Amino acid sequence: MKNVLIRIQEYKGTASETEKGIIAWITEHPQEASECSIQGLAQETFSSPATLIRFCHKMGFKGFKEFQKSLLYELAIRKETDRKRFEDIKEEDSLEEIVDKVTYKTISSLENTRKLIDMQVLEKCVNLLIESNAVYLYGLGSSLLVARDAYLKWLRINKECFICDDVHAQYLQAMNMKKGSVAMIISYSGMTQEMITCAEIIRDKGLPIILISRLDDSPLTRLADYNLCVASTEVLIRHGAMSSRISQLNMIDILYTAYIRHNFEENMQQLKRTHIRKQESPES
Repeated sequence: MKNVLIRIQEYKGTASETEKGIIAWITEHPQEASECSIQGLAQETFSSPATLIRFCHKMGFKGFKEFQKSLLYELAIRKETDRKRFEDIKEEDSLEEIVDKVTYKTISSLENTRKLIDMQVLEKCVNLLIESNAVYLYGLGSSLLVARDAYLKWLRINKECFICDDVHAQYLQAMNMKKGSVAMIISYSGMTQEMITCAEIIRDKGLPIILISRLDDSPLTRLADYNLCVASTEVLIRHGAMSSRISQLNMIDILYTAYIRHNFEENMQQLKRTHIRKQESPES
């Protein structure tokens, strides 16, 4: 069966203005295009049945019916393929299926996180980081890895920041936070008891908390001043945080890049200054 959507995208560069309108509508409404009559499609694309038939011929189809049948088949195959890709990993999965499933879960998580971002909340968090004297980072497990990534990033641009790997040290860090500083807590579930304890200590001190967590009511979202929501294709009880970790890292990258934009020239100079050159291997 011939692939419709790829064919029309490949043809787009040499298409006429009318044909570009047809391609745009079919690309945006593939399911409707596979079901409506040639008269209906002509009306939607501001063309004519004769133009659509010529277009189908150019795409290598005998006529509109073959074009539509191929599109319907393609959409069904894509839907089934996507369904399989987003299924949980199974023991009998091939290596190729594992590659597809892990990759597409990550892509989906990033795309959904973009849709969840509240720009006003994000802007307030960036301004809070800019105005703060120091950033205190908190996290456990895979979230601690994300916190450490944030620590290394802000260290590059000489922003005072603190992180502890040991949870008891994190409690002490929370107790010792100074006025003018901001806490950033990373917890996908929003229910990690140790992070709740840290948040309660910080809250009692009257210091602001930025939380990176899922979009859900949780003990941590109720304690935080701002929640930067991340998406994930994982359930809460999972074998290992994968796509949720990527979403959290992506959020750190967004905050970091937005922070650099403030005093851009100064921050870029600082990045150049703190660049650590890799030692080249001596020639034999």
